Amino acid sequence: GKKILSTGNGKCNLTNEYMSDECFRGDDLAIIGPVLAQFDYHKTCRFFEELGLILKSRQGYIYPISDQASAVLDVLRMELYRLSVDIQTNAKVVRIEKKESFKIYTSSEVFSADKVILATGGVASKVLGSDGSGYPLAKSMGHHISEVVPALVALQAKEKFFASLSGIRTNAKITLYVDDMQVAEDVGELQLTNYGISGIPVFQVSRFAAKAFARNKKVMAEIDYIPTMNERDFARFMYQQKEQHAHKTAEEFCVGVLHKKLGITLLKLAGIKADFPIHQVKEKSFRQFLYLCKHFQTEIVATNSFDQAQVCAGGVKTKEINPHTMESTKTPGLSLTGELLDIDGICGGYNLQWAWSTGYIAGMHAAKGI
Repeated sequence: GKKILSTGNGKCNLTNEYMSDECFRGDDLAIIGPVLAQFDYHKTCRFFEELGLILKSRQGYIYPISDQASAVLDVLRMELYRLSVDIQTNAKVVRIEKKESFKIYTSSEVFSADKVILATGGVASKVLGSDGSGYPLAKSMGHHISEVVPALVALQAKEKFFASLSGIRTNAKITLYVDDMQVAEDVGELQLTNYGISGIPVFQVSRFAAKAFARNKKVMAEIDYIPTMNERDFARFMYQQKEQHAHKTAEEFCVGVLHKKLGITLLKLAGIKADFPIHQVKEKSFRQFLYLCKHFQTEIVATNSFDQAQVCAGGVKTKEINPHTMESTKTPGLSLTGELLDIDGICGGYNLQWAWSTGYIAGMHAAKGI
């Protein structure tokens, strides 16, 4: 339950009112519809409410009313105890064999089972228990794994000037290009760091960058620092400001439009000195400055590591899973769930919803006939 405790900044954003296939990514998305149809947002809320958890919505994001992630974990644990479920800890699974039944070999003993559910998570945030051990177990049962990369993670930029921008938070639109083709975009609070870019809009597009790096492709990000205005309206506003505030320096001119450090950096990139009178700035340089405000481009060279990622993209190929039962098509009696599969969600409770949905379906069907 360590990942539950860490989600939503310790408040546990456990699902979202807006639940759609488009909120999930993967190489084959056909599995999502049948899974969500069986255990959707409404059933998730009902499930936790029946366990005694009062929920609240914050702009569609669902949290426990106490704003404590520990409440989510605690009600689950209390239900396990009520049902007398035998919980084995400190028993790392090292091998699984399937003959007439399953043999599960751990670091301390061997278990026998009629059914097995792999719910190991991926390899993101190892400190929270995701050590990637599920992948070799799945492979040993006949499954194929698509490349696993960090997702919902910050991006590292090539340019050195980001060090001077570290700490800036600003509303922006980010558009990601792979080999000069647009692959994703998002709008929200962008965070500039000493190594590059972070924040929710960056997290939302990061899996596409990570996948591109795995295939040795070039990644560029374009940032619109004024996403609330189109290009024409922004240019008209800035020219009016230039005429009205002709007495100001270029740096003073940027106040009220951009964060001070960001404004100075964009002026410098446009070839404009911060202390230069704005009315004396050449037309070409001024146009370049306006262009940078709306089309600031940076070369992305890497993502942060799995340890800094919230989830990972890639995993067990979903064509090898029965979407109605979560049972393996390679090994009868084996089910696979959650982040172990090649499905990852955007920020907002979608990865936990995927865990609840696939876990519920796998558990219900595995229990049949036992």
